[in-house]
Amino acid sequence: MSRKKTQKKPTDAELAIIGVIWDRGPSTVREVLQHLSERQEIGYTTVLKFMQIMTDKGLLERDTSVRPQVFKAARPQQQTQRQLLRDLLDRAFDGSPGNLVLQALSVRKSSPEERREIRDLLDRLEREGS
Repeated sequence: MSRKKTQKKPTDAELAIIGVIWDRGPSTVREVLQHLSERQEIGYTTVLKFMQIMTDKGLLERDTSVRPQVFKAARPQQQTQRQLLRDLLDRAFDGSPGNLVLQALSVRKSSPEERREIRDLLDRLEREGS
């Protein structure tokens, strides 16, 4: 029986790997390893195993028609981030986007550009809601 690929939440290590792929685009295991090893000590077989697991989980897609194999994100970055945010919102903030935003803004300073984007989004949501 074959395993059905379903989109599952990435672990922290998997997020690091998919973050490299989001930044670089489709990548080989070695390319991901080179990028990750700039920040942490990690081995080739570890990265390979994680990327195989991520493929089984539906987080990555593998192109087996080329050597070395190239991996790409199965979903756009924004879609995966929204899925993670929905999960965090439900689990930690009782479904309240307002509480999440208030906590996020109180933990880290936002740039003037980010604050302008937040204001623009709030204005747009206000217009759509009325």
